[in-house]
Amino acid sequence: MKTIIHKSNTRGHADHGWLNSYHSFSFGNYHNPERMNFGALRVLNDDTVAAGRGFGTHPHRNMEIISIPLEGDLQHMDNMGNSTVIKSGDVQMMSAGTGVSHSEFNKNKDKEVKFLQIWIIPNKEEVTPRYDQISIEDIATKNSLYQILSPNTDDAGVWIHQNAWFHLGEYESGITDSYDLKDKGNGVYIFVLDGEIEIANKQLGKRDGLGIWETDTFNFKTNQASKILFMEVPMVF
Repeated sequence: MKTIIHKSNTRGHADHGWLNSYHSFSFGNYHNPERMNFGALRVLNDDTVAAGRGFGTHPHRNMEIISIPLEGDLQHMDNMGNSTVIKSGDVQMMSAGTGVSHSEFNKNKDKEVKFLQIWIIPNKEEVTPRYDQISIEDIATKNSLYQILSPNTDDAGVWIHQNAWFHLGEYESGITDSYDLKDKGNGVYIFVLDGEIEIANKQLGKRDGLGIWETDTFNFKTNQASKILFMEVPMVF
């Protein structure tokens, strides 16, 4: 088993006034040649957008883009005709493929919106752009992992053009659980949304990240009530 740890205070940071963003991997003006990606996981941004502000219309191409709101309401619009609001308890994905333009704004004028912006390098390029959004309230469980993304159209959660699986876990303190990798050659990037966990003999707190690869399974334990995101991706792509 190999591991790499990224403590929350080592992330890149950009404060644009209306946008406060922390980058687990190189993004924008933050460039760290040792933190370009974890396998096919290219971007993991922890974004806070001020009331009534947002990202104007901008293009993407050949990237699988996943948004996971943590607080507030995020207004999405794109040139495929989608106009939606995503909120905590939702997962949004967009296959940019041959090209898509979209905008994202804080729908509320009186409070911030917080969300994770995640980019996965696809295993197919120049696909027809596609958008999907789901509520995970019906599949969420306590003290066990539940799947929110996969490469399979008939699986739980959204699907993307990559051999990747995402799981969320909401745990009470003192729970031990395990993760079995879906595919040999994949690795898992664990991101602690809240709480504190112990994994691979390492202590992870809020917004810490840990990459694990060259293993088939691993255990973890919560030292506090915790919410955790597991992102399994190919290490070679």
